[in-house]
Amino acid sequence: MSAHRTTLRRAGTVAALATAGVLAAAGVASAHVTVHPESYAKGATDGVLTFRVPNEEDKASTTKVQVYLPTDHPVLGVLVTPQNGWTAKVTTSKLKTPVKTDDGTITDAVSEITWTGGKITAGQYEDFDVAFGQLPDDTDQLSFKTLQTYSDGDVVRWIEEAAAGDGEPENPAPVLKLTAKGSEEGDETPAASTTAEATSTKSTSASSSSSDSTARGLGIAGLIVGVLGLAAGAFAVVRSRAPRP
Repeated sequence: MSAHRTTLRRAGTVAALATAGVLAAAGVASAHVTVHPESYAKGATDGVLTFRVPNEEDKASTTKVQVYLPTDHPVLGVLVTPQNGWTAKVTTSKLKTPVKTDDGTITDAVSEITWTGGKITAGQYEDFDVAFGQLPDDTDQLSFKTLQTYSDGDVVRWIEEAAAGDGEPENPAPVLKLTAKGSEEGDETPAASTTAEATSTKSTSASSSSSDSTARGLGIAGLIVGVLGLAAGAFAVVRSRAPRP
């Protein structure tokens, strides 16, 4: 009987470890700093970018967020939305290549936004909204490297960019995809498209977040049920082999 008990204990241990691994992987996947929406049209005007910063520590709070904007493909006309409890510091830099617009030549652009004074505690996230006047039209994506500082002094550097053919890096930088101008379904102008997209950003992000959470929850539940089924099968086999009195 001791051998049967050992087999059963091992099956239970495997099930517990597999379940813990699935839950841990799901937690890591959901802890990245991201930008919403995930895409805009090239050259889009008068829109909003939302940087979502989740707290991934159990015993420390996020107290500082630094977002770096690219200057090789600058975002023009950046404005920061007042954030309750947070103070934003906006840093501008000289552009190596000035940008010509209908309103004149732009020689400076925002290169960094730093939020301090607030707190994101365990199990919470904060959305930081940034309005823009115009996005570049000469690149396919924008990478916003971000530093997240915790109350215990730890700094998470969300600065890694995925290489072609590789999987997602451990600490990916938020990336905004820039799509072709116009729409395949009509002759809607980039400005009109951007306005409509900005209006629906909040509801779309909420819906996507809800769908992702639901799908992740169902997947985890299915895996847990499968693991428990294997454990139950092992238990049944052990009992069937046990000698009867």
